[in-house]
Amino acid sequence: MTITFRKACWQRVTIVVICTCIVVPGWLAAQTDAGKNTPKTSAQTATDPAVAARAHDDSYVIGADDILAVSVWKEPEVSRTVPVRSDGKISLPLAGEVQASGQTPHQLELELTAKLRSFISEPEVTVIVSEVRSQKFNVLGQVQRPGTYPLTSASTVLDAIALAGGFRDFAKQKSIYVLRQNPDGGQSRLPFNYKEVIKGKDAGQNVKLQARDTVVVP
Repeated sequence: MTITFRKACWQRVTIVVICTCIVVPGWLAAQTDAGKNTPKTSAQTATDPAVAARAHDDSYVIGADDILAVSVWKEPEVSRTVPVRSDGKISLPLAGEVQASGQTPHQLELELTAKLRSFISEPEVTVIVSEVRSQKFNVLGQVQRPGTYPLTSASTVLDAIALAGGFRDFAKQKSIYVLRQNPDGGQSRLPFNYKEVIKGKDAGQNVKLQARDTVVVP
């Protein structure tokens, strides 16, 4: 009787040990996976290498109407998403009014960091252009949908015509031109012969558009 009782006890202990060996590692793995899937805080996102690479872009120039995500490490009350006003400025707590238009995100980071030092010890500022709204071009004349369109890095004259819905019946397809603003304030007129370009002739006419270009279809 005693031997049978002891065997039963050992069997129960063995079962408990086996269950523990199976369940505990699984629970720990689940906790690890949960930690991996936990959404990043704004502070963690600000130090993410991929985000930092975008933030420290020293080629894109901020313009009016762009939307900026400004993150200040461990300062959620200062961090926020702000639009660039028509006067080129943004408003940020503690920093006040700051000229954003004409600067790159990295340049703006440096300026905001300098302004916030009076209030925050060693501020770490990240600026990301979350929405590009300042880079636009216009299409005017004998197209189906004349208007203003967002510019991408690959937009060409043909793209502009397609976005505008194509030509109207009496469009002069051989006499299209692009009006481009020069740095000195003047304008350049770049001719575009649609008939030639679609036949593969003088494809160089199909230039990449720049911000504030106007495609005119007579």
